[in-house]
Amino acid sequence: MARTPFQVEVLTPEGPIFSGEVEMVSTRTEVGSIGILANHTPLLGMLAPAELKLYISESEIVSFAQGEGYIQVADNHALVLVEEAIKPDELVREDLQAQIDAAEAAIAESEPHTEAQKKALRDQRRAKIFFGILEA
Repeated sequence: MARTPFQVEVLTPEGPIFSGEVEMVSTRTEVGSIGILANHTPLLGMLAPAELKLYISESEIVSFAQGEGYIQVADNHALVLVEEAIKPDELVREDLQAQIDAAEAAIAESEPHTEAQKKALRDQRRAKIFFGILEA
């Protein structure tokens, strides 16, 4: 079933990653998974590391491993601002495993409830989620 397309932009600090019309956006916020269709009510949400799926059509899907960020939906337009957006085929297993190992070492070395521990936990979460996207 064809859906009404709407404009989506995906931006990282390095610049635009995607700009175009899609039928649906699927991602994860800090409170759960979300799907955005045309004419969605206005929304502002915090994004968690996850797989970002942009449904160009039922048969064409563009996917990214998304870092933390924000999504804004208004006036039939979605803006996805994320720390990073990497195509799954550009993820490197060895790099992700090294990031997981480094984060786990940092967690073990950090004092509980410190900014250092919180950062290490975020890094571990991101790397494990990206690893899962790579494995899928």
